[in-house]
Amino acid sequence: MPKILVFLEHHDGALLKGALGVLTKATQLGGEVHGVVAGSGVRSLAAEAGSFGAATVWVADDERLAAPLPQPRVDVLAKLVRDEGFDTVLFAQSVLSADLAAGLAARLDAGLNWDLVDLVSIEGGLIGKRPALADSVLVDAGWTTEPRLASFRSGSFDAGATGGTAEVRDVEISLEEFSSLAEMVEQAHAEQQGPSIEDADVIVAGGRGLGQPDGFKLAEELAQALGGAVAATRAVVDAGWYPYSAQVGQTGKTVSPKLYVAIGVSGAIQHKVGMQGSNVIVSINKDPNAPIFEFSDLGVVGDLHEIVPKLSELVRARRG
Repeated sequence: MPKILVFLEHHDGALLKGALGVLTKATQLGGEVHGVVAGSGVRSLAAEAGSFGAATVWVADDERLAAPLPQPRVDVLAKLVRDEGFDTVLFAQSVLSADLAAGLAARLDAGLNWDLVDLVSIEGGLIGKRPALADSVLVDAGWTTEPRLASFRSGSFDAGATGGTAEVRDVEISLEEFSSLAEMVEQAHAEQQGPSIEDADVIVAGGRGLGQPDGFKLAEELAQALGGAVAATRAVVDAGWYPYSAQVGQTGKTVSPKLYVAIGVSGAIQHKVGMQGSNVIVSINKDPNAPIFEFSDLGVVGDLHEIVPKLSELVRARRG
């Protein structure tokens, strides 16, 4: 049975939803599942990881790990993997984990499978599932040596709390001299109201059908009424109508909200692969032949500039 270590990334005092989703998946594979939290003042996060199924949570709490830089974390994880004999290390996709996973693979001379959406146990081994051919098929991805490293596309797994507790253990921290050469001088934060698209239960996505950048006010008003977040297609992001951080699709983010409302979105395959895991998909488009209607639970054919304001008004009235 595998001995699995999950990197538990955190931000603003909370473990990220994606990391908890990977941890939940790891507990379903059998074997021994551990988590690791690295940062400064992060010990309190260990208890939360225990409630999502980790038997043991390793804590690397050190001021030298305060900045979200990958190289010091490579030192921490490399030593932990070697000392404790982990044969599998799992990451949820993010900018930090991408650098960390690549650096750890190089340090351990280990294989890293990227952009996976699932992991299954077959005859005592692990096989990853990776989308290919514009996400129209899934291919098997394996490892020839251990430890095996894997990074999962955001939104691949739902985080499920089990209510358990974990043994909390300290990591012995020993950093290489070159790991302290980089210094973070400033960390930018995107101005945002409401939940991020990765965490939102409701997403309102806008496409070219909105007509112009100001058209996104319709999407923002509906999202605010629903208590959700605003997303965008690649076409409008490339046109400069909305920031890249809101892009959903093959070259953007993968989301799986409870409700996905697409307004003026044609439904290109590149967008579909980023949101097809949504529980309920509602589409509003004036073109009855728009591809998005093929995979929508509810389709509304009509002028979104008339429909969406009325829908926002009805939602606000219903919610009081």
